Amino acid sequence: MRRVAMVGAGMTTFGEHFGLGIKDLLPMAVSEAVANVDKGFDRSDIEAAWFGELVSTDGFPAGLMADSCGLLDIPVSRLENACATGNDAIRHGVMAIASGMYDVVLVVGGDKVRETSARSTFWDWMSSNRDQAWDFALGLVAPANFALHVSRYLYESPATREHQAMVAVKNHKHGVSNPKAQMRFEITVEKVLNAPMVVEPFGLLDCSPQSDGAAAAVLVAENIADRYTDRPVWVRGVGLGMDRIMHAHKGDMTSFPASRRAAKASYAMAGLGPNDMHVAETHDCFSGVELINYEDLGFCDKFDGYKLIESGETTIGGRIPVNTSGGLKAKGHPPGATGIAQCYEIFEQLRGDAHNQVDGARNGLAHNIGGPTAVSAVTILSIDKG
Repeated sequence: MRRVAMVGAGMTTFGEHFGLGIKDLLPMAVSEAVANVDKGFDRSDIEAAWFGELVSTDGFPAGLMADSCGLLDIPVSRLENACATGNDAIRHGVMAIASGMYDVVLVVGGDKVRETSARSTFWDWMSSNRDQAWDFALGLVAPANFALHVSRYLYESPATREHQAMVAVKNHKHGVSNPKAQMRFEITVEKVLNAPMVVEPFGLLDCSPQSDGAAAAVLVAENIADRYTDRPVWVRGVGLGMDRIMHAHKGDMTSFPASRRAAKASYAMAGLGPNDMHVAETHDCFSGVELINYEDLGFCDKFDGYKLIESGETTIGGRIPVNTSGGLKAKGHPPGATGIAQCYEIFEQLRGDAHNQVDGARNGLAHNIGGPTAVSAVTILSIDKG
């Protein structure tokens, strides 16, 4: 199996892009990814592309990307795997190169969540990722289904709503200095706790925003990486994990087995463990979810997530800074783009180019969960080839 390098990455700002369509956002992300290739890049080198998208758009999605990005001479595949779409698209690109099928591939993710066509409403999207015969009919849209997990977690663990609020405060603080983040303002624990309730235990400031945006990455085979850069970022591990979709069938509401499975596969492939990670981007769609992620990704023991946020270990300057971009909570969350945007942040961190730079970062992790909590993807990047 050949090793795979990420040699370029880019993303648009995340936010409410009412003046831009998906056909505008995708080329913007691709152009930045290509421009970030140190030694220059000829788009004719691209042999295949994967397009991650969750919220359906007008037109045929794979063709839409091929047309808008000028990729008419190569195969383009559309991929959807709930909120794990972006990191799963990276996984598909890695497999294509590692197998020897291609030497250079493009991975792109994008979504327009703030406005959708009449034929593709927000509720169509929400229901398509849930059990429509039971869970969705009971109102288990994203806030409600994650609330079931976090409510149980707060009941069984020492963590409190204050610890959950501290996650939101941390990620907003990180997001302030990220020019591509959607919510660039600081908040306080008091503001989080006093915000209007969405669904117990999530107030308005515990919830990530709906966002528009796109992100892209250029992946190449190890034998040609030096053609494009002298400082490649190596994709050391990729993993995808699954779990039951109906909440009534889940065995433990205080953990996400899909995340544990994805992390285990990615760590094994990378030959690294959680203690080797210097920075991480995790799926904080709701603030309390990040506490569970700490444990599922192996950053601490079961029910010790509150200790990490309380001690500042997941803040920049701490042992394992998490969501240095601002996370989904502050940076934003266009689902198809989110995982690739996380990898963009890790790519920038490992090359020393990040806005919230973590000193000495050599290994980083990106993590998504969705579907609802039925699928997770983890990508491990490193400046060390391994």
